[in-house]
Amino acid sequence: MEQKTIQIAGSITVDELSKALGLSVTELIGTLFKNGIVATINQRLDFETASIIIDELGLKNVKLEKKNTSTKTSDYRRELSDKATVRPPVVAVMGHVDHGKTTLLDTLLHKKTVEKEAGGITQHISAYQLKHNDRLITFLDTPGHEAFAAIRQHGAMLTDIVVIVVAADDGVKPQTVEAINFAKSANAKIIVAINKIDREGADIQRTMADLSQHGLQPEEWGGDIVMVPISAKQNQNLDKLLDMILLTADIEELKADIDIPAEGLVIESHMEVGKGSVVNLLVTGGELKTGEFVVAGSTYGKVRTMLDWKGKPKGKATPSTPVTITGFKDLPNFGDRFIEAKDEKTARKMALLNAQAAADESADANVTSSDLLRMMNVADNTKTFNVIVKGDVLGSVTSVVDSLRLIDTKGEITLNIVSTGVGDINENDVYMAADENTIIYGFNISVPINISKMAARDGVKIRTFRVIYELLDDAKHEMENLLDAEIVEEDKGELKVLGVFRTEKTSIIAGGEVLKGDVKPTYLARVIRDKKYLGEAEVTSVQKEKMDVDNLVAGETGGLALSTKSKIELQIGDRLQFFTREAKKRTL
Repeated sequence: MEQKTIQIAGSITVDELSKALGLSVTELIGTLFKNGIVATINQRLDFETASIIIDELGLKNVKLEKKNTSTKTSDYRRELSDKATVRPPVVAVMGHVDHGKTTLLDTLLHKKTVEKEAGGITQHISAYQLKHNDRLITFLDTPGHEAFAAIRQHGAMLTDIVVIVVAADDGVKPQTVEAINFAKSANAKIIVAINKIDREGADIQRTMADLSQHGLQPEEWGGDIVMVPISAKQNQNLDKLLDMILLTADIEELKADIDIPAEGLVIESHMEVGKGSVVNLLVTGGELKTGEFVVAGSTYGKVRTMLDWKGKPKGKATPSTPVTITGFKDLPNFGDRFIEAKDEKTARKMALLNAQAAADESADANVTSSDLLRMMNVADNTKTFNVIVKGDVLGSVTSVVDSLRLIDTKGEITLNIVSTGVGDINENDVYMAADENTIIYGFNISVPINISKMAARDGVKIRTFRVIYELLDDAKHEMENLLDAEIVEEDKGELKVLGVFRTEKTSIIAGGEVLKGDVKPTYLARVIRDKKYLGEAEVTSVQKEKMDVDNLVAGETGGLALSTKSKIELQIGDRLQFFTREAKKRTL
């Protein structure tokens, strides 16, 4: 039987799905009803829900696909024409915190940024260009702190080559492994810069061996990964590193089309007083010129000004060139693809279509897969605590099981006795526990050495006791770990906003007067305008007279930096209500 493919862009109505499946609406609504959903003909189902329903119907010849309406970098690759010309490589510099990524770029570009970064850690993706042997190379300096893992992954998606910086005196660290995985997932070529070879304790061979354990085999050892020992601080072997980057670019034959509408990617965007939206772009195709209209996601604009990475005016930008432009009506999202439009009317229409597609992908689905699975699940929302009980005699086992059942879980924990038995813990117990995420409790018995090793290998917890209340205390503690924490909020103070100096997608810099209480870094803030709640932010720093301080108290004025999960247009006169939120562990 021929397989049928159905594409879903975000969600699909019951009527549309029934027609696509060749079923009557009545039959489809009946299937939904059997699974606990009372649906109408115009009810929208998300992708996962539609998949579950098709499985319930037993339709083996139907395949669902998510229709791509996204403008994100990871979803887009252009097919090149025969006229494509050679372009500079785009190189992401990645690695663990303090392994020297930014120092490497500073030395290459003769600039100083380390001191400017908060805590010496790169906060954003920044793009630069340098010339080596009369050829341009574009560099992306990607964040190294674990809090910026998502941004770093986008950084890898923008790139042709990833230079992974590893300190010779420190070796492979968790973020080094992250960078390796990101580079591989983006199909980028990898070059390793083994940094800090001038330091005491530097061991190049040990570092290479460490890297080989994570799938990067050095060329010297018969592998395919170029590893260049360098000292970014001493400017040692950096020319060799650049040579290897250009050689890799030549092998990859990196090209781009020029005779097409300009297109590329949004690297960063923020609002500046007097300039409006300031957007960093990386051109990937065509030629971007001032005066042209561009679209990115659900926003568009006319390129009013264009600057190169040094801040100098630029009339046009060719592929692999990073530029900063002004002119967007609103802030585009990081990672959005931008494209040139022939005029403002076309640009506006494209932005509206992108906005509609994004809306279809989000909250448009009335019935989600989580709703369906919850309705299909016979069990309620209680957590399950799985145990296997083994004892020396049947009486002991019965006593332990009965005592476990008497623990008051306030209706939030379901005790599931997976298995019971008399005698020592055996292989079958461990196999069963591994499958069910189960704790094995032994009472008045021993655990053979081979079983202990097997349990350790499979991640199975075995607890043995000779006093029953100690066993029950342990079980109660494990159950408490399953309880959702209690969220406790405490009001701390309030501030009136007197100035807004900078607004980005996820951060705000503002100033104001503390009306009551105090404000400190790490406090959370509710943004209130005319008694209306606008959103929530976190205070990341507080300043008084342009100096960082621990806090501001009632009656004082000062500045503060706020971090937000979504854009908030803060205005003069708004109130910030500060509070703390703490997750407190609950007990039974």
